[in-house]
Amino acid sequence: MRARGWDQADVILFTGDAYIDHPAFGAAVIGRLLEAEGCRVAIVPQPNWRDDLRDFTKLGAPRLFFGVTAGAMDSMVNHYTANLRLRHDDAYTPGGKAGFRPDYAVTVYTRILKQLYPHVPVVAGGIEASLRRLTHYDYWSDSLKPSVLAESGADLLIYGMGEGVIQEVAKAMRNGYNAKLLRKIRQVAFMADENYVSRLDPAATIRLHSYDECLRDKRTFGENFATEETQSNLLEPEATLVEQVGDRYVVVTPPRATLTTEELDRSFDLPYERAPHPRYEGKGAIPAWEMIKHSVNIHRGCFGGCSFCTISAHQGKFIHSRSERSILAEVERIAQMPGFKGYLSDVGAPSANMYRMGGRDRELCRRCRRPSCLHPAKCPNLNNDHRPLLELYAKIRAVKGIKKAFIGSGIRYDLFDTAPYLETVLKHHTSGRLKVAPEHTEEAVLKLMRKPPFALFERLNADFRRICRDEGLPYQLVPYFISSHPGCTERDMRALAEKVLGKLHFTLEQVQDLTPTPMTLSSVMFYTGENPYTHEKVCVARSQEEKRRQKSYFFKVKGRR
Repeated sequence: MRARGWDQADVILFTGDAYIDHPAFGAAVIGRLLEAEGCRVAIVPQPNWRDDLRDFTKLGAPRLFFGVTAGAMDSMVNHYTANLRLRHDDAYTPGGKAGFRPDYAVTVYTRILKQLYPHVPVVAGGIEASLRRLTHYDYWSDSLKPSVLAESGADLLIYGMGEGVIQEVAKAMRNGYNAKLLRKIRQVAFMADENYVSRLDPAATIRLHSYDECLRDKRTFGENFATEETQSNLLEPEATLVEQVGDRYVVVTPPRATLTTEELDRSFDLPYERAPHPRYEGKGAIPAWEMIKHSVNIHRGCFGGCSFCTISAHQGKFIHSRSERSILAEVERIAQMPGFKGYLSDVGAPSANMYRMGGRDRELCRRCRRPSCLHPAKCPNLNNDHRPLLELYAKIRAVKGIKKAFIGSGIRYDLFDTAPYLETVLKHHTSGRLKVAPEHTEEAVLKLMRKPPFALFERLNADFRRICRDEGLPYQLVPYFISSHPGCTERDMRALAEKVLGKLHFTLEQVQDLTPTPMTLSSVMFYTGENPYTHEKVCVARSQEEKRRQKSYFFKVKGRR
C-alpha cells in the first residue's frame, strides 16, 4: 500500500486459502473484478486468529467493506474426514500444512472483524457462506445450525458465484452502507426485522419454516430444503425467501440470471499473474495450485443434480460457457508459462462434457422444476450435442506448444449416446486412466443419489475396452464409488462388491465414505431419515462403526478377501 501511495484500501478481503492470483481461486477473482472497477483492493490470506490479531489490524479499516471467505472449500470439509478425524494436510496452504485456518472460518473471521471494527460492513461469500445461508445440517456438530449470517454477525452475504454481484455491492456502498440499495440487489442475503419483512410483496415472497420449527420437527427442515432447491434450480427465479431466526429474519433475494458468455469471459480475461504470491517462495508447494496451474475451466454450472453434490446449489443448474476465444487465449497463456512442458492437466469444468449444452426450447426450461436434467431420465428437451466440445478440443490440440490436453474432470457417461466422444477422449485426451463416477450399483441407492442405472456404466466399460483394444491403448478405467449414502444397506454394499470386484474384476482405488455437506439432498436425508420430497423413510448408517462396515465391502468379495 505504501508503494502504491495508498493511505487506505477500499476493500480488504480475508480468505482461508493461501493467495494464488488465478481464476480458479475466489479471492483472486473478486479482487481482480473490484480492481477493474477502480477499487483499491487488499487481500489478507490465512490470517492468524489465535494471537494478538495483528493480521486483522495491520491494514486498518477499508473505506467500503471487509470481504470474508473460508476459501475454495468449506472449512469443516477441509479439516475433517468423513469419519470425523482431523486431516493432517491442507491442499490450499504452502507445503500442504494443516492448521492455518479455523473451524467455521467465515464465522470466526467475521466475529473478529466486527469486534475490532464494529461500524465497518462485513460481506461474507464463497462456498462456506453460500451453502450455510439458511438453516442447515452440520455433520461435524451433528446439529442444525442457523444461517451463518445469524452466527457470524456479517452485514451481507453473497451466495453462489459472486462475479455478477460484487460490483453492485461495491457501488451500493460507495457513499457508505446503504441498506436500501443493498437489499434490492439479487443473489444476496441479510438479516432484517419484522417491520421490513411485513412490507415484502406476499406474491413474491416464500416464508420458510423458522429455525426453531426446524429444531422441533425434522420434517419441516426437509420441506424447507425442497423449497430452496426448487427455487435455486429455476431458470428465472423471482421469489424472495424469508426464514425466521429468533426475533429476526434471514432474507434471501432471488439469484441473478445466468451469466452471459461475455460476462464469464470478462472474469477469466482479467490480468491474473497465474501464480502464488511471492511471499510463499521457499515454503513448499501449494498442492491445489500444483494440481490446477496448467488446467482450463471451460464452463460453469451442472445439470446433473446429484444428491450429494453442492455444485448446482452454488453454481446453478444452467450451464454458462466461455467463448472459444477466451478459452484458447488462456491456453496460449499457459503455453508460455515458465516450466510448462506441453501438457494441460485438465480441460474441464464441474462436469467435463456439458460445454454449451442446455434446453432446446427455453420456454420449457422456464416452466421446469426438475433438479436434474438427467434424472430420473434424460430430459427430451436437453440438447446434449457434443460437437461444439469436440471442435473446441481440436482447436486446443492445434495451439502451438500443446502436446496433450487431458480431461481430468468427471465425465458424465449418461450424456453421450454414441462412441465418437469417448473415442476422441481416449485417443487424444487421456493420460492412461479415465475416471468416471457410477457411485453405486444398486437401483434403489442410485435413485436416491440421482445417478443413472449401473447398466450404463457396464456399457461404458464394454465400449472403453473395445476402443482400447482396437486402438492398441493400454488404458485403465477408474470408477468412483460411495458408501454409507442414505438408503444404502450392508446388503447393497455386498451386492456392489460382488458386481464390481467379482463380476467386472475392478481393483478399487477411488472409494469414499459419504460426507453429508450443507445444503445437499443427501445431508437432509441423513439428518431426517426420509426423502423430503416423498416423505419415504430412508435407512441411514449413522454410527462410525456402521459406516466402517459399509466401506469395508470395497475391499472384499463374498468368500474372498
